[in-house]
Amino acid sequence: MGKYMLQDLNMAGVRWELSETPVKQDTKKEPVQQTLLSSNEKSKPIIVPASAPITLDTVKSMVERPNDIDSMVRMIAEFNHPLRNGVTNVVMPNIATQPNGLLIITDLPSSDDDLSGKILSGPAGELTDKMLSAINMSRENVSIIPLLFWRTPGGRTPSREEIDLSIPFVKKMINMLSPRIIITLGTLSTTEIAQTNLTDKHGAEIITDDGYTIIPMYHPNYLILKPSAKKDVWDVLQNVQKLLKNQ
Repeated sequence: MGKYMLQDLNMAGVRWELSETPVKQDTKKEPVQQTLLSSNEKSKPIIVPASAPITLDTVKSMVERPNDIDSMVRMIAEFNHPLRNGVTNVVMPNIATQPNGLLIITDLPSSDDDLSGKILSGPAGELTDKMLSAINMSRENVSIIPLLFWRTPGGRTPSREEIDLSIPFVKKMINMLSPRIIITLGTLSTTEIAQTNLTDKHGAEIITDDGYTIIPMYHPNYLILKPSAKKDVWDVLQNVQKLLKNQ
């Protein structure tokens, strides 16, 4: 069990259950004096306190503790997010082993991602790999983080609370990775991370207060539905490649 797991699971609202199965007493041992209970006391039900709700303050406190990316990834894997009970797998981020300064933050996990536990799987993942390869990059040197690490039921739009309980993990990982360029892939990640509209700002360079350069870009799923938009994405990728070389 991870270094932070017991404490963090407790903070995140994991219920510690008490067994109701009676334990058979060992008759070979000396009898233990028992306290006689009244009939009223015997009939009283045992009340187990409800587990504490997961709050944004709880999550913010949790993400402050890990000092390295591996510990952060383990915390994400163990976190009891409200969506976790309904998923097949926690969708883990791709952490580059040979980082080149580019970080991609993508939208919600797909059904393929949920089955594999890996972000950008299936057709969207294949297209992403081709896009990266076109500018001489791969997942070995580009980290990819989902905005949410758990697929929503049926792929529905997540609630404000569901997003808020995931964003602190994403922002902490951004600070840990210290990328030179961040691509927000898709509408929701652009709205939440770049604080702007993808349609209006596709390909634009946005400088945050923290000094990060964010470039919004269409999601591969959009390109599958609208192949004519690949030209726009190719222009953005070439600009990203040039910025990384010049920085």
